[in-house]
This record gives sequence, C-alpha cells and structure tokens, in this order.
Amino acid sequence: MYMMELGTVMVGIALAQISPGPNMMAVSSAALSGGRQPGLLSAVGVATGVFIWSVLFSFGIGAVIDAFPQSLTAMKLVGGGYFLYLALKSLWSCLKGSGSVGSVRDNLYSPASNIGFTAYRTGLFVVLTNPKAALMWVAVSMFLASAQGTHPALIVIGVLASCSAMVIYGIYALLFSTGVAVRAYQRFFRVVDGIFGAVFGVIGSKILIDGMRNLRS
Repeated sequence: MYMMELGTVMVGIALAQISPGPNMMAVSSAALSGGRQPGLLSAVGVATGVFIWSVLFSFGIGAVIDAFPQSLTAMKLVGGGYFLYLALKSLWSCLKGSGSVGSVRDNLYSPASNIGFTAYRTGLFVVLTNPKAALMWVAVSMFLASAQGTHPALIVIGVLASCSAMVIYGIYALLFSTGVAVRAYQRFFRVVDGIFGAVFGVIGSKILIDGMRNLRS
C-alpha cells in the first residue's frame, strides 16, 4: 500500500475523530464529572474500541455484515439503546443534582470505587455500539481493496487510528478537566448534564429509529 493512500485514510479518520460526536461527548462528560483520570481512561476506551474494529474487519467481519445486513440492524438497535441509556443517566444526574465534581473526586481513589473502569467501559462501548463506526471501517476496507491493500495494512491503519484517537481524545480529556472547565461545570452541572442527556438522546433515538425502519423493510 502506498504512503499516499495511507495518508489519505488517516487524514479522513483524524478529521472524523476531531469533529464533535458521541466519542467526544463521552470523554468530555467523564472529564468534567470525574476529572483528568476518568477523562483519560475514557479516551483509552475509545482508542481500544477503534483498534478492536480494525481487528474485526481484518478478520472479515465486513463480509459478514455485507452477507447479513440484519447484523447491522441489530447493531443499530443495541447502539441506539445504549445511547438512550447514557442519555437517561445524564438526565437523572441533572434532575437529582448528582453532578458535583467534588463528591465524585472524593470517591475517585476509594478502593471500592470503579469510576475509572466505568469511564473506560463507556468510552469502549460508545465506539463498539456505534453503527457509524462500523460503516467507517467498511469504507476504509473498500478503499484498501481498491488500492490493493492487504489485511495487515488494515491492522496498521487500526494501530495508527487508535493512536490518533488516544491523542485527540486525550487532549479533549485534558481540556475538559482543567480548573476553569471544572469550576464552570460545578456551577452549571445541571445545564451541562441536561445538554449531554439531550444530545445522547437525539443520537440514540435516531439510531434506534433507523434500526426499527430496517426491521420493517
């Protein structure tokens, strides 16, 4: 595979990662509500999910999706449901007033606390349950096929895409865990959690509706 094709793919992936979306929402939510460590762990989860998708497509899951379109429909139903779950969590935090950063950070390093694992898991699941992530790798696979790329090339792109995700979303995590951002969140956490809930709700509803339409067709 030529370096020009590789560069083209990576520029497209990086632009998709930089643009606002579910991944950025998950990382910024973890960073604002929990601080730097949960934010970075959420970014690690996103990067892990990106690499898992590349591995799956290198082993031919794209052919499975092409042969069984119902699998993509199932992914839409599961993904839509998960995003609605995240929306309900954010809205519940908004309503009951549990978004205080201080209370979260007090428990952050408690042995019984699993906030770091929760942040990592959320970042991972947001990527793995997002049908658009699967479709992006379908496009990458098709581009590689047209450029006579190999399966190892897809793994290389996966590693690079995972690294770029860690850098991009890690920067988001650091930005949203700064003192200015945290203090603003402490003052307006109900509004912020409400916005997160609304955005996740819109994303989840759209994905779920698309999946239900596919079931009927």
